[in-house]
Amino acid sequence: MSAGADMLIRNARVLTMDPDRPRAHAVAVRDGRVQALDASAEALATPDTQVIDAGGATVLPGFIESHMHLFMGGAELLHLPVHGIEGAAPLTEAVRDYAARHPHLPLIIAQGAEYDMVGHPTTRADLDAVLPDRPLVLVASDHHTAWANTAALRAAGILEGRALSPGNEIVMGADGLATGELREFEAKAPVLALSGEDRCMAGIATGEDPDPAPTPEQFAADVETMARGLAHCARYGITSIVNMDGNPYTLRVLAELRAQGRLTARVRVPFHYRNHRSLEALEIASRMTADHADDWLASGMVKMFMDGVIDSGTAVMKQDYPDRPGWRGEPLFDAETFAAIATEADRRGLQIAVHAIGDGAVGRVIDGYAAARAANGREDVRHRIEHIELIEPADIARMAELGIVASVQPSHVPGTPEFPLQPTMDMIGRERWGDAYLCRTLAEAGLALAFASDWPVADVNPLRGVQVALTRQPYAGAADERLDLHAVLAGYTTGGAYAEHTEDRKGMLRVGYLADMVILDGDIEAADPHAIAAMQVRRTITGGRMVHEAAA
Repeated sequence: MSAGADMLIRNARVLTMDPDRPRAHAVAVRDGRVQALDASAEALATPDTQVIDAGGATVLPGFIESHMHLFMGGAELLHLPVHGIEGAAPLTEAVRDYAARHPHLPLIIAQGAEYDMVGHPTTRADLDAVLPDRPLVLVASDHHTAWANTAALRAAGILEGRALSPGNEIVMGADGLATGELREFEAKAPVLALSGEDRCMAGIATGEDPDPAPTPEQFAADVETMARGLAHCARYGITSIVNMDGNPYTLRVLAELRAQGRLTARVRVPFHYRNHRSLEALEIASRMTADHADDWLASGMVKMFMDGVIDSGTAVMKQDYPDRPGWRGEPLFDAETFAAIATEADRRGLQIAVHAIGDGAVGRVIDGYAAARAANGREDVRHRIEHIELIEPADIARMAELGIVASVQPSHVPGTPEFPLQPTMDMIGRERWGDAYLCRTLAEAGLALAFASDWPVADVNPLRGVQVALTRQPYAGAADERLDLHAVLAGYTTGGAYAEHTEDRKGMLRVGYLADMVILDGDIEAADPHAIAAMQVRRTITGGRMVHEAAA
């Protein structure tokens, strides 16, 4: 006779995401794995079993967040949110109120600023008028650009500029001083370091461990920052995370939470290979992979950036930007260098994930992956391209041929609640709208899709992403890129598992699979697509353990 269940979820509308058995009404859990479904599950209840009545609500596999920045997100939960604020007057009111409530902060950080927030390109003079006597920085919603006031630039030592690696820029004015605009992570880093949160940013800014090494008190503070981020994710049903920046320190912090019994999601941390590195640095990635290789903490990946973002003109295009004749962006790696890195990482058995937004960047990444395939002959490696906001049609077929995973973010689409339509779409050019922010087109071409939010760039809530994916409107002259509900849910479950080679144990509710589940507060199949984001996660279960339970 089978042993009794540790947990039984009954009276549920279970969407298993298993094509062989797509629906069930009950799930039994034992020792952190799915023990049985339906009547077989009900029969395993004992007096010691924790029984949960789902009340007819949807039960799904736990959401897999395939691209996010957990450490940064945990820190930013305490920053000033300014998304949606328009104009200097309301910005000033919000900043001064926040500054008054936080008199001891060395840097006031406002998150979610738009590029035209004050009605024109933001300068340090604009921000000096907002807050003249304390360091202030506004970080763009896409996190690739920031704007600092004079006090912040002076305190960071970059008011008169600083030499940076390619692709990063402290924009300078005709007076020989910084205008306040800081493009890309290396440019922002000196200002953000004033906050004392630079340890949280090291994984994306440099890919190196914090220097100097954190004190015990700083390490303890970082553990709490990470825990705050994990709790936020658990609230939205996220049970697995691919943290798309990383260094050994990030894994050290997560390992401490695991030792304390406070790790509420499974986390994969790549090594972030920045463009100042040499091939020998990939040994760090191999060590991270050897040190962390189970279902709770893992590495096995290299993350890279090929370009920036469209709004700042740092995305790499195959054609000129409409408003800047002769300018197509500057790739962070030349073709030969990237091909060599991809080939060596692939030889080491490491999965590669590259941020590529412009079609020029996407094409270069595909070229590098093709070079790795030709050199090493390895197949089914599932190298990834992150974002893919613009792509040439011919490159879609090349991605499919190489088995490249398309890691896309439904909520990044301009014109949805997260991001305004302009200036992004004008910078792409109307004649290219049919090649922008593709989803259904990629799926129909046979590409594997993994969905995510890129939190804290966008709201981490997967249900918000589901709603956007179902309701986004086609651009003029472009195809309808919406998928149906089950295909969208697959992007957050089975697609995420496939992308990280864990589809044999994760992403579905199947006997023997990991007991990662989310219980909603209603029936998602019956919900109005425009109301799905308002649905709540009633419970989040990771490895058979309740890690979030909504207040009654």
